[in-house]
Amino acid sequence: MPRRHIQHDAPLDQRLFEEAQRLRKEAKGTHPGIERERLIRKARQAETAANMQKWLSAPDLQGHR
Repeated sequence: MPRRHIQHDAPLDQRLFEEAQRLRKEAKGTHPGIERERLIRKARQAETAANMQKWLSAPDLQGHR
């Protein structure tokens, strides 16, 4: 079965930062507890992934072609 390719309008790091913002906003509207902590943890993970993506795609790290 062939793979489906999805065209994204925004780069991965931007989509991850937007997801982190959405999760933090959702966490603010949640009562303190396990669910809120889960949302905050997922937001942090998305921010970390976005930062890593930016770092890995930096021109300095791209090899000479």
